[in-house]
Amino acid sequence: MTVSLVTGAGSGIGAATARTLGSRGDQVVCADIDEESVDSVAAGIPGSVSMTVDVTDEKQTAELFRHTIDRFGGLDAVVTCAGVETGAPALDLDVVTLKHVIDVNLVGSFLTAQSAAHAMRDQGQGGSIVLIGSINSHMAFPGSMAYSASKGGVLMLGRALAVDLAPFGIRVNVIGPGVTNTPMSAASLADSDRRAALMSRVPLGRPAEPDEIAAVAAFLTSEAASYMTGAFIPVDGGWLAR
Repeated sequence: MTVSLVTGAGSGIGAATARTLGSRGDQVVCADIDEESVDSVAAGIPGSVSMTVDVTDEKQTAELFRHTIDRFGGLDAVVTCAGVETGAPALDLDVVTLKHVIDVNLVGSFLTAQSAAHAMRDQGQGGSIVLIGSINSHMAFPGSMAYSASKGGVLMLGRALAVDLAPFGIRVNVIGPGVTNTPMSAASLADSDRRAALMSRVPLGRPAEPDEIAAVAAFLTSEAASYMTGAFIPVDGGWLAR
């Protein structure tokens, strides 16, 4: 039995990832700060459970993994989908917003990955951790300083974790989604001018669907990716190829 844990599982890429892993037979722990949303997602995945967690809270995150190990006896894969996208032009960005975005996207990924790594090391069978970065791990949109800084940090976090955790058989990889049809991107995609500008940069000419990102997460957490660690995988319709 494969046990997988997904943060940010209440919506968007996280919900799609939880469903995709559940469809291949994983026992999925669905975690999110929004209790109602994550309960709804978990209810549709046989054998899954839902837990409410604030990934910026070290104690809550550690408790999430203790509950997972107590319930299922082990842990094989973790995907860190919890994230926020808030920002302003550099001259207008306030430090409260900056800290919030960094705390959720970067510190939250670190706390989740570290707790996962402790559990995987202690059970002695390795495992796979997938961090959700962004094309903004490599490039910036105007007005995206906080988000881009956080996702650039996620990329280097993943690489550093891959090096440190390899001796324990724990693989760590980073997915870089491009523009994706999620609640986080809904406002931009609903604005016809903004959507046209974004899609003009995408060779495939459309946003990704969350299931397309989830499929890559499923691959990276499978034995088919057993020799992959420290990789950054863009799933961006070709954006970074230009």
